[in-house]
Amino acid sequence: MAASDSKERRSQNWFGKEGKDGFIYRSWIKNQGYPAHQFKGKPVIGICNTWSEVTPCNGHFRELAQFVKNGVYEAGGFPLEFPVMSLGETIIRPTAMLYRNLAAMTVEESIRANPFDAIVLLTGCDKTTPSLVMGAASVDLPTIVLSGGPMLNGKFRGRDLGSGTDVWRFDADVKAGKMTLEEMEEAEACMSRSIGHCNTMGTASTMATMVEALGLTLPGVSSIPAADSRKKMMAHMTGMRAVEMAEENLVISKILTRPAFENAIKVNSAVGGSTNFVLHLLAIAKRVGIELTLDDFDIHGSKIPFLLNLMPSGKYLMEDYYYAGGIQVILKELKEHLSTEAITVNGKTLTENSEKARNWNSDVIRPISDPIIKEGGITVVKGNLCTEGAVIKVSAATPELLKHKGRAVVFETIEDYHARVDDPNLDIDETCVMVLKNVGPKGYPGMPEVGNMALPKKILQKGITDMVRISDGRMSGTAYGTVFLHASPESALGSPLALVENGDIIECDVQAKTIHLHVSDEELAERKKKWEPIDLGFDRGYINLYINTVNQAHEGADMDFLVGKSGNIVNRESH
Repeated sequence: MAASDSKERRSQNWFGKEGKDGFIYRSWIKNQGYPAHQFKGKPVIGICNTWSEVTPCNGHFRELAQFVKNGVYEAGGFPLEFPVMSLGETIIRPTAMLYRNLAAMTVEESIRANPFDAIVLLTGCDKTTPSLVMGAASVDLPTIVLSGGPMLNGKFRGRDLGSGTDVWRFDADVKAGKMTLEEMEEAEACMSRSIGHCNTMGTASTMATMVEALGLTLPGVSSIPAADSRKKMMAHMTGMRAVEMAEENLVISKILTRPAFENAIKVNSAVGGSTNFVLHLLAIAKRVGIELTLDDFDIHGSKIPFLLNLMPSGKYLMEDYYYAGGIQVILKELKEHLSTEAITVNGKTLTENSEKARNWNSDVIRPISDPIIKEGGITVVKGNLCTEGAVIKVSAATPELLKHKGRAVVFETIEDYHARVDDPNLDIDETCVMVLKNVGPKGYPGMPEVGNMALPKKILQKGITDMVRISDGRMSGTAYGTVFLHASPESALGSPLALVENGDIIECDVQAKTIHLHVSDEELAERKKKWEPIDLGFDRGYINLYINTVNQAHEGADMDFLVGKSGNIVNRESH
């Protein structure tokens, strides 16, 4: 029987039943005004909405969802919107990453437990995208993503402001005496002046790029600003396509293939995407059973030319990127590097979808023949300091620091860092290597975006803007600097990073992909005998579960019992 036969629709196990069960499933939902014909075999499209007033990047999703519904209705489907946990990176404490896996659980269980034939995921702020894709991937229904889009360019005193990126600059300028707090406050509304997520190539824009490169969106969706009317049009078309995908049974596992993940890695390198991309792509891959490791990011991404002149690695913003032609231009430039095996939600390849793209501003999007950096991707480094690897975003680093040797200045916790970093008596200069411990998945817990430690005030006052920094934490995709992140295993486990002491010599060589602690194995063994773990202080609830089950950064920081698929079968009746 064809997949499009209504008797075979998953939703008919609810709405197609006769007698008491069918009465219950249909009757109560009819209190919202749905007519009887909506339940008679139409594809039911679940709209997974992460709208929340404390997730400002997603604050426009109630309106966006209505446009998706319009498209579903036009294509003959029955849309049902449902909420899931929403993660606002700028508001939630201690870090949205702590709750990414919990949000993924709410998505997975909400989808499987309800009568959906296909899913539309409304994504925006950083962790909403990977959490929704992780959850949906484990259920494996036809799934399409609609990213909410970036804000318009910030405007402040005659120049453009980039979300996040300029925050770090302002903070440094205030510490250095170049800017007053009053001026910084004035810039707040100037930076965030429209609906949407960060307008730099931060994690939110990186995640939007990731899902399009994976093939989970309609062509061009990821780079359209939230305030542009074409985003609403794309929402309508996304709803229509969701109905068609339900008819075709184009489940998400048919799209999330090994070639699709390799494409995403290459595209991320070309746009200078966030290092957070690594963690999230690894976690998604494990949900669908694709073997992906840190080495794959090196093999497929580190040699890709960097093409997008966008903050934090360049000077333009997402609005400019869209006007220049958007992601379709990047895909066209990369056509010789991209797989032609991986299909997207419209059944075509990335190359087919982008063949008509044109570049309207080659200063924003550089041709592959004249890249900004010949090899500008995220690079994985390994050594005795992080045996399972650490990552660095080369496009956001200072070239002269990519090969460096310096004395370690160690901060045992984030509290230790805040207490001492601006102490005038801190023994540090610009040649040193700043080391931050206990900010990994278990150690914080939740792996916060603190790896791009702000430089000491006395260093900034000398006019220095970058130093080598190393931690087991993350950094915002909007940040910049020569920062080694996600050092694995993390220090909370007593790894070599936990054993670093003030005055140790650390040497990095990004081209050679190495990072080395100049301390003998024998000395490290002696230090390990004296090492004691910190008291994390959580003995109940989700955080306790997270600490006890979270995987390390090089595995994607998912919880071990969530890896893999659960499927979409519900084995028990509710009545």
